[in-house]
Amino acid sequence: MTHESLRSEILQLVERYSVERWPAQTFRPGVDLIRIAETIFDAQEISALTNIALDFALVTGEQTDRLEAALAQYIGVKHAMLTNSGSSANLLAITALMSPLLRDRRVQPGDEVITAAACFPTTVNPIVQNGLIPVFVDSAFPSCNIDVGAIERAITPRTKAVIFAHTLGNPADLDALVALTEKHHLWLIEDNCDALGSLYKGKKTGSFGHLSTVSFYPAHHMTTGEGGAVFTDDPLLKKIVESVRDWGRDCWCKPGKENTCGMRFGWQWKHLPEGYDHKYTYSHIGYNLRMTDMQAAIGLAQMQKLPSFVEKRKQNAISLREKIQDLEEFFILPTPLDGAEPSWFGFPLTVRDPARLDRVRVTAALEKSLIATRPLFAGNIIHQPAYQHVQYRVADTLETADRIMRDTFWVGIHPGLTEAHLSYMAGQLHQICRQSHSVIPLDTE
Repeated sequence: MTHESLRSEILQLVERYSVERWPAQTFRPGVDLIRIAETIFDAQEISALTNIALDFALVTGEQTDRLEAALAQYIGVKHAMLTNSGSSANLLAITALMSPLLRDRRVQPGDEVITAAACFPTTVNPIVQNGLIPVFVDSAFPSCNIDVGAIERAITPRTKAVIFAHTLGNPADLDALVALTEKHHLWLIEDNCDALGSLYKGKKTGSFGHLSTVSFYPAHHMTTGEGGAVFTDDPLLKKIVESVRDWGRDCWCKPGKENTCGMRFGWQWKHLPEGYDHKYTYSHIGYNLRMTDMQAAIGLAQMQKLPSFVEKRKQNAISLREKIQDLEEFFILPTPLDGAEPSWFGFPLTVRDPARLDRVRVTAALEKSLIATRPLFAGNIIHQPAYQHVQYRVADTLETADRIMRDTFWVGIHPGLTEAHLSYMAGQLHQICRQSHSVIPLDTE
């Protein structure tokens, strides 16, 4: 047999294996755990991964090029740069703003970057890691998104950028954010890791900021295993991000390529010998944060399913909200802005009156019923142990961030959930509230 015929036979067997290994399951209420997130895949992803493995394509290459092009087109921007995680994507976005190539717009150590106190840590960590000062502002209910008014009150002459996340996929007020950052000549970074596929007035989130980021961790809207990406319309920012991602090198040759510029040994740098090899010239302090072709192959298969994943998340959120609409006296329910269409990562609930029904009691009861819950990530991050010795500034009050930490949690609405899952979740929430001496009928339809 030729190697091509063997490949064909292997891929056929892989498809058969996938069907047998991961058969469809019927949900058993109270027996099967309703996870906060699941990786949704089938034989297509397994075959794509196997196909690349058979070529031993271990590093960045053709598959990553294809995925970058597909992602840029999906978001509606000119450039997508793949990386090894959403956290690395945020690191690259913040670090890029410190490049000397940005001249008078360069962010310098000691400058301030405004962000929400109620957040995921790796939105904040790159600010600290780059010697910048995080300035924490409050969030607002019912969205739990960053408070734009608080941002404006926090701006000082040292403020150079704003980075924010669309909380659990619910788009923030992008009209106000773009107008504010333009007015004050600030960089705007969208942490779009929880919002892939969300729309704001018909335009994809992740296309509004100077830079934006996504994560492809298994819990997210699509996966490459580990992985993430940075997006921009700016060719200079693209060049900087790629340099920092690729060891800090100045050369833009693809792996395995040489002398793309046509003058590999013709460059002249002030402190380097004349004609020093451009492939080994470094213009930034960089890392190796690249994605592999094996991951990208999975991503290309996932992208074909992404529109259906997004639609299922939207429908699951609508369905769950309808089923628990009568619990608004107990919970603040998630509400999108006018013109926003969230691609929900999770479904947040905030307890209205902790004296009547506290979050710990609710989440303990849900977990006991095999319904997974999560807090809103770090809550107010300034209370977390890792940040007790970090230099930061708090602007105004963080009352909502504190309340989020105390009273907010979320449950899953990922594409793997069916109406049976959602009905069971709604039924358990009704039961928990009913046990708090409220006269609410148990309705699980």
